[in-house]
Amino acid sequence: MMRAAGKRTTDYLLVDISNSYTKLAFATRKRLVKPVRHPTNELTVAILRRILHRRSVGTIVVSSVVPRKNKVIAAAAGSSRLLFLDPQLDLGVGIDYPAPRSIGADRLANAAAVAQLYGYPAIVVDFGTAVTFDVVSARGDYVGGVIAPGLEAMTSFLYDRTALLPKLSLREPVRAIGKTTRDAMMSGAVFGYRGLVREILIRVSLENFPRNKPRIVATGGYAQLIARKLPEIEAVHPNLTLEGLRIIANRNVGKPAR
Repeated sequence: MMRAAGKRTTDYLLVDISNSYTKLAFATRKRLVKPVRHPTNELTVAILRRILHRRSVGTIVVSSVVPRKNKVIAAAAGSSRLLFLDPQLDLGVGIDYPAPRSIGADRLANAAAVAQLYGYPAIVVDFGTAVTFDVVSARGDYVGGVIAPGLEAMTSFLYDRTALLPKLSLREPVRAIGKTTRDAMMSGAVFGYRGLVREILIRVSLENFPRNKPRIVATGGYAQLIARKLPEIEAVHPNLTLEGLRIIANRNVGKPAR
């Protein structure tokens, strides 16, 4: 592939398109550059072209749960190869699931990343627009998971549906009993959400791993806030999904199409 004169070259541009935000990062086969984030509804061809103008990129690797934005990526790609994550690729994990094409691409990226970076059995807790729990079995297969409302969606629902409750900027509560409406909401949001996450982790672990303790890794926007007080979660990896895209790209770029 011809490279533009004077422009830095890199192996990949990794693009994780979720419902609320899109994260993008240049990457070599070994590591990521610091990601940037854009609201998904504002992601345009012009924005992507400005990002791509900074470097010559071999392959744009995409995890998308917003199909209407896929055309935006394709229109901006130029001479770069496009690789959209799907279950037909070599993920480094098997899939034990009745309808593989119904699995969100970000969830497959998380499974690939946790398997390579932490081992398995494993559970990934991804705190996004929804909070998802994705399970990799002791055999190294993606076997499904759990989807629950996201923390911000829950607090925004209270704000939208009530006349007097304020909109929250979430942080760690000082105490369980709030002395103001805002503090009471904060306590219910953060402590209550930790309870939701803990109960799901307990149920998933008991049903699937009664003998082998799974590796439990958190990622996503509210991972630091919620996971740091949950001893069940052993690590927080802010860029786990993007790392999964890098890992999957390494296994597939340069291989003949199936």
